[in-house]
Amino acid sequence: MEDETGRLHDEAGKFTQSVSDEEIIDFIDDQNGVATAEVADQFDYKRPSAYRRLKSLEDDGRVVSREIGNSLLWELADE
Repeated sequence: MEDETGRLHDEAGKFTQSVSDEEIIDFIDDQNGVATAEVADQFDYKRPSAYRRLKSLEDDGRVVSREIGNSLLWELADE
């Protein structure tokens, strides 16, 4: 179900992600690395939400970030 803001919720009313981690990982892989803004644009997120998703993936060891100028570049973690 969607609420009035377009966020998805399960039947118990808990917020669910509309984009899976795998979709984000595939996008990063296809692009050979992306900026936070590119993820936000691709998946219709606000930039802080995109950053939180990417940071969560980094905390899980799935992606790594590196600073380029004033931006972060997100790439797949070496496996």
